[in-house]
Amino acid sequence: MATILVTGGCGMIGEHICSGLLKKGNTVIAADKKSTAHNEGKENYFFREAGPADQGKYGEIFDEFKIEYVVHLACTVDNDFGPEIGKEQIAECEACDKFIYKFAISKDVQKFILFSTTQVYKQPENREPVREDEAVKPISNYGKMKANSEAAFAHDVRGTKTMICCVARIPMVYALDYTPNLMSRITDPNDKTIFVFRTGEYGFHMCCVHNISDFVIGFLRQADTLNYTGVYNVADSSLVMASEIVTFMKENHRLGPVMQKSSFGVSLKQRVFGNPEQKTNYRFLDTTTIDKNFMFDTTKASRICPFRWNIKNTK
Repeated sequence: MATILVTGGCGMIGEHICSGLLKKGNTVIAADKKSTAHNEGKENYFFREAGPADQGKYGEIFDEFKIEYVVHLACTVDNDFGPEIGKEQIAECEACDKFIYKFAISKDVQKFILFSTTQVYKQPENREPVREDEAVKPISNYGKMKANSEAAFAHDVRGTKTMICCVARIPMVYALDYTPNLMSRITDPNDKTIFVFRTGEYGFHMCCVHNISDFVIGFLRQADTLNYTGVYNVADSSLVMASEIVTFMKENHRLGPVMQKSSFGVSLKQRVFGNPEQKTNYRFLDTTTIDKNFMFDTTKASRICPFRWNIKNTK
């Protein structure tokens, strides 16, 4: 069993990861701006108050505990940040990048997982699954922010010959009781109505939060050589169909009337200049690509984790 630091450990994703690691008998230190009750009182769980830019407080954590593994979730949308990414969030993330990797190296951390996003990839030009070695060309603020974090990580750890380093790129997440990302896929960004395009038989590659937890547990347990260092796409094994989202919401939550649409109006200004919301809003839905069924190749990550969770069996 290991001693593991989870930054952003009290966010929505962080809570689930901490819980999974604790169930496996690990000692978990959750660092975040404020605590939550999700894991409070559990054996071998410690909360330490530290925001992403609190270098001094992180220094104290690394001095207090002999940390073996780090799961770096701070500055992640749906965990620490909301869907709007602006200058404030970017600055906070940059501040953390300046010290967190160096701390890990100086304290001989054995394994380090940095959470990033599939928004770092350039928009696919075909329906072939996007592999980890595909071109990185982010459009959104969030994608650019995480691409910079990946670059800072690679720069700082380039000289280490012992730390096993993982970048986990995840798409939008969901759980039984966490549905904002699911709803954003069936909400028209122009008039805010709930809709399906034609019959709804098109999908989005998303990630159940429990698959993320399983991947972290599997990686920290299995990755014992530098051969595991690299980038991993972490996502469900199949697309989440728009029709499945509608059914899921009707069965588990409340859902208003659903409009069936056969086309979307796009203004000349949007065609020429794009939509400015696409840059700042993580959940922006580009209706011009709605039925493209883009997927991310999870073959590499599947060797670590079976990705058994989906919209039909999430909990």
